[in-house]
Amino acid sequence: MANPQFAAPTPMDLRSSMGRFTTGVAVVSADDGTGEPCGMTISSLGSISLDPPILLISLTHGSRTTDAVEHAGAFSVSVLSSRQEAIARRFATRGGARFEGMPFVTSPSGLPVIKDALAIFDCVVHSAHDIGDHRVFYGSIIDLQWRDGTGLAFYAGKFGDFHDFGHDEMPWLF
Repeated sequence: MANPQFAAPTPMDLRSSMGRFTTGVAVVSADDGTGEPCGMTISSLGSISLDPPILLISLTHGSRTTDAVEHAGAFSVSVLSSRQEAIARRFATRGGARFEGMPFVTSPSGLPVIKDALAIFDCVVHSAHDIGDHRVFYGSIIDLQWRDGTGLAFYAGKFGDFHDFGHDEMPWLF
């Protein structure tokens, strides 16, 4: 139901409104300091700078993954393909050893990454800020790889994929 008037948003109003913005889905992961990999599903990922290469992730305060990234000063991001919805769901649940029993690989710096992800970013923390109920990390990308495929999308609380209109690729001007 649409909000018929403008008003100060509640958390659920904001969640419903932002749900109308289609995003990609990724898993951010880190080493928790005990040698156990940890990770969580995110849709708050963005490219901040091409030169130098820096990306942004936003993680919930108090999560094991947030604490691990803070402690380690490094993280990896695995951009999921449309065939990896089960992985997105697995890493979106609270608690548990999400990597347990699941095949994964390690990035060049030794961080856990999702096998067959569309893109993988290996990052060191450039800086971080607390904003509301999240901690925003800016990561300097030290290594990356990518492959062709269709990304997993998230819209209005549902997973899906992207279908193009058959147009030529849009060139970025920079």
